[in-house]
Amino acid sequence: MTSISAATVYVVDDDASVREALAWLLRTRRLISEPFDCAESFDAYVSRPDFEVRDPSCVLLDMRMSAMSGLAMFEKLIDYGLLPLLPVIFLTGHADVPTAVDTVKRGAFDFCEKPFSDNALVDRIEQALVRSAAALVARSQSSSLQARLDGLTEREREVMRLVVEGLPNKLVADQLDISVRTVEVHRARVFDKMGVKSAVELANLLRGLETG
Repeated sequence: MTSISAATVYVVDDDASVREALAWLLRTRRLISEPFDCAESFDAYVSRPDFEVRDPSCVLLDMRMSAMSGLAMFEKLIDYGLLPLLPVIFLTGHADVPTAVDTVKRGAFDFCEKPFSDNALVDRIEQALVRSAAALVARSQSSSLQARLDGLTEREREVMRLVVEGLPNKLVADQLDISVRTVEVHRARVFDKMGVKSAVELANLLRGLETG
């Protein structure tokens, strides 16, 4: 089970009473929240060069605010590449529901119509934090895989490419103009460095990197 014990919920709403109510609600579930009174201040926070999502996090984002709208902030989060590490739950009025539905299609986690059910909202927040935790794990695995790829020599990369294509050692040797024994050595080193035991496992590993 993915832990969300170190999670942070960013609350972006220009209504102080809403921010305070949400902070209290989150405390009842032992969740840490960080309030922002406008999208501009939240934008300044997440656009800093040193900002990084290190622990499970999500954003409660008011759709309509006095200056920058929640929708505009959502677009910025997309541009910054922060989804799905930082899932967004929109807080919206009835008139905004069609727009909120569209944002879900574009990657928002969910929307909650005001006035919202406390329990239903916190349940969705916890689910968003689990989504964030899973995205963090996937990012870590992708970084680890890329590091292993970077550790391959040029020749090992050539052998790997042909092995993944399903070529037997003899054909790999013919294409690279090397001996079968040399192919076997490089193949073994590739498997060892990549942490796999078969060509199929290696292909699946690389496919996961492409789709990730």
